[in-house]
Amino acid sequence: MKRLALIILLTLALVPLNGVSAQENVTVVATIAPIASIVQEAFPGVKVEVIVPPGVDPHDYQLTAQQVELLSKARVIVTTGGHLPVEKRIAELEQEGTVTGKALFVDDYMKYGFHYAKEYWYNGKDNPHGVWLDPYNAIAIAEATEKALIEEDPANAVTYERDFEKFRERVLAIVEAYKALAPKNATAVIQMPPDEYAIDWLGIKAVASIKPEEEVPAIGVDQLVPTAKKSSLIVYGSDSSEQLKNAAIELAQKSGKPLAEITVFWASGNYTDWLIKNTASIMKALSTPEKPAKPNNAENTAVTYAFLALVTGIVLGTALGVILKK
Repeated sequence: MKRLALIILLTLALVPLNGVSAQENVTVVATIAPIASIVQEAFPGVKVEVIVPPGVDPHDYQLTAQQVELLSKARVIVTTGGHLPVEKRIAELEQEGTVTGKALFVDDYMKYGFHYAKEYWYNGKDNPHGVWLDPYNAIAIAEATEKALIEEDPANAVTYERDFEKFRERVLAIVEAYKALAPKNATAVIQMPPDEYAIDWLGIKAVASIKPEEEVPAIGVDQLVPTAKKSSLIVYGSDSSEQLKNAAIELAQKSGKPLAEITVFWASGNYTDWLIKNTASIMKALSTPEKPAKPNNAENTAVTYAFLALVTGIVLGTALGVILKK
């Protein structure tokens, strides 16, 4: 009898709890790090690999032979939608049969509320750049990933469903808190198309862009000053080139409008942490609409950090309240 009990205990010890151990054998490949941050935060039990290395322009990157092999073994592949060269190559590999797992593209995301913002400054076409900066798009990407994981690994379906729901609630709580603080009818001049997605979900319209598109030369600062003066703020990416950063700073100084710094491409960290950081920076700028930018001023930096701490605290408190209420 004791021997039988021991065998039962040993058997139970080998059974994965909530599917976590089994999930460790599931590899998800994300094309860029911000997409990986969505997947990893939403599904902490899976292994996530990134294709494009940090600091490399994803519009120029090409797959290596080792990465093609990695893709051939992946259960799920998560893209930005399909416009990057590596993502177009992944689609080809899927058609060739080299990729046997589930590759996710824009059509998969649109089933769950994913959308493209319009480039109002450039013929009103769909903007495929920086889509992950919109929290609703992040939720759609996570939900499509959840469905793909369940399809590829049905034994852990309950775990994937539970993890996705926690992620969705976390993101929506942050969204609700910030939307309550966002002003009405605000507009912005952005540095590059990806920046639009950091403000569009808040109801802030991007009316001009210093660099309208990847293949289009940047517009002169003086040419943009009249538009900037009628706008609420200037938004630029901390991870952009020095030339474009300087252009955004100069535009803010000449127009007298506040400057909001966001991060478009991050190498690591939780998605929701970056969502809070970027949005807090935008809110700080909107709270001082008539002050010119002072990017290198120590006093201005101290005020910025104080404001970010305050707004982040408010948002996290509200988010926690929403989650606890649910």
